[in-house]
Amino acid sequence: MSDDIKGAYGDMICIGAIAGSFGVRGEVRLKSFAAVPEDIAAYGPLTLEDGAAHTVTLTGQTKGGFTARLSDIRTKEQADALRGKRLMIARAALPSLPDDEYYHADLVGLSVYDTGGALLGEVRTVLNHGASDLLEIARPGAPETVLLPFTQASVPTVDLAGGRIVADPPEGLFPDA
Repeated sequence: MSDDIKGAYGDMICIGAIAGSFGVRGEVRLKSFAAVPEDIAAYGPLTLEDGAAHTVTLTGQTKGGFTARLSDIRTKEQADALRGKRLMIARAALPSLPDDEYYHADLVGLSVYDTGGALLGEVRTVLNHGASDLLEIARPGAPETVLLPFTQASVPTVDLAGGRIVADPPEGLFPDA
């Protein structure tokens, strides 16, 4: 989730995205960001970025996601218009997490410091390409970002209340740090 999404939606968390239409009867291809992907349909009505609420009914699986029907979407044209839209849910509707787990939205925007207290940057987004999560760190005054493994070894401290992460990055990841 990017900074603009977190800021624009406050207590709303992105739980899915519409990848496009599926078929001619208004079904959509849906990407789920829920820990158990199928649970996206169990949270009740989800809100699109435009504020419209829809009940999600999963109808099948497709590569990288599901096929689904959204309430009030009946035509291919309506489904096509939803491509790229995010599905949001109120944070309060999500289960609480154990102390060592975090919603991606909680990490975005946190300042990242090394173990000596030097500012390394700010979390721009959290990526997951299969093996583990990576924090994309925007460096102050630098156009490039750094991908920091989100592991206990590389990120020993996450202080949500203080708005900061303490990182012990692998040698050479932050060359000037």
